[in-house]
Amino acid sequence: MIRRILIGRRCCLCFSPLLIFVLFGSHVIGNVGGARHLHLHQHRHHHHRIGRTQRDKNTAAQVVSPAPSPDPHDEEIIISIGAPAPAPLAPAAPSDPDDNSSCIFDVTAFGAVGDGATDDTEAFRSAWKEACQVENGVVLVPSELVFVITSTIFSGPCQPGLVFQVDGVVMPPDGPDCWPKSDSKKQWLVFYRLEDMTLTGTGTIEGQGSKWWDLSCKPHRLIRFFLSSNLVVRGLRIQNSPQFHLKFDGCRGVLIDRLSISSPKLSPNTDGIHIQDTKSVGIYNSVIANGDDCISIGPGCSDVDIEGVTCGPSHGISIGSLGVQKSHACVSNVTVRNAVIRESDNGVRIKTWQGGTGAVTGISFADIQMENVRNCVIIDQYYCLSKACRNETSAVRLSGVTFRNIKGTYDVRSPPIHFACSDTVACTNITMSEVELLPYRGLLVDDPFCWNAYGVQETLTIPPIDDCLQDGMPPDSPSPSAADAPFFYGCA
Repeated sequence: MIRRILIGRRCCLCFSPLLIFVLFGSHVIGNVGGARHLHLHQHRHHHHRIGRTQRDKNTAAQVVSPAPSPDPHDEEIIISIGAPAPAPLAPAAPSDPDDNSSCIFDVTAFGAVGDGATDDTEAFRSAWKEACQVENGVVLVPSELVFVITSTIFSGPCQPGLVFQVDGVVMPPDGPDCWPKSDSKKQWLVFYRLEDMTLTGTGTIEGQGSKWWDLSCKPHRLIRFFLSSNLVVRGLRIQNSPQFHLKFDGCRGVLIDRLSISSPKLSPNTDGIHIQDTKSVGIYNSVIANGDDCISIGPGCSDVDIEGVTCGPSHGISIGSLGVQKSHACVSNVTVRNAVIRESDNGVRIKTWQGGTGAVTGISFADIQMENVRNCVIIDQYYCLSKACRNETSAVRLSGVTFRNIKGTYDVRSPPIHFACSDTVACTNITMSEVELLPYRGLLVDDPFCWNAYGVQETLTIPPIDDCLQDGMPPDSPSPSAADAPFFYGCA
């Protein structure tokens, strides 16, 4: 009921919730931290600092490492055969690290050195194992130290309110030559089957990706969440990933706030945030500069809200690519607003392969400032990574896409508006309003490009699009309502 933990000459008491209730009855103040549509309430309390002396022998260890990472196809198998993650409509607020019921597990108390050279993996595993067993446990990575750890899966289920707080620097081994041969080169930090968990701190997660970028093989992603729910990632600096910086697979209820993500402009495939098969996502108040998409939204995503993001240099904010290898892909209810995109190869983009099926519906891009961006507004249903792709008779359908109050300057190497829709499956219900895009250099405004694109122009646009975007609906085209479109196209 009461656990007494000795730390030096100090004593820390951790009380079980049941004993607190018995002692104080209805006057207990719990960590009820509710959230309404991705907004958190914060609290300020005191910590209990716990060393390696705390043990709970009745609970099995929850950390598995190292473990071979599946390739992208194997990841899909993991997701399909595992038990489904809980499915809240919006993420509840994970416990604040400063909650007075938190017990802190400092990795240095478990033997971590933090000198930037010593392998501290075992200390991190041990701290995770202990924190996982305690409600509102905190794995603390202290400031002013640099920790090297190898590929690790931090696995649940754990007690609710778990926090991984990085105030120092955490990084993998420096490049492929230093990577342990027994570890997979496909992954580094993986958080698996967790609920009500926060990754936060004032520190840096350093990817050391420079020695990987020129390799022909696909290197690892930096941080990945699998089959987890009610997640918060907040306040960190994440940089120089060998590939994706932050990835979510099969998750529900994700809040991302105040991140700084960076890698060089020419670093390949270094997407900032990638989500797939993930629902109820909020991405807010973050700055992302990298060598690929700032944010990429893959198949199986819905109810995604993005606001206050500054993006670039990069490849912009993308939905897709979707429908690769004739796959079925569905994305719905995505909103991007109050964003700035600068010095990027694309602005806001939807990209699909020929031959796929499914639908993209209910998409809104609004209040976005462009600064010297190629392809500011682009729909590309002929996405292909080689010259060997050919036109197909099927395509992922696009319907109900709005571009509103998008203004700024474009790179004159490409038209600012590009709607390349499938020959056989037209894009429908496109809405254009208050779109004003001027050349970054020069005075001549390039004409937009449209192919098989239908919709409405609510206001005059720059460049003019009235002779490009076709009114109404294509002949003999099905016209389900916005609410019915996901069901109609097999995406319910």
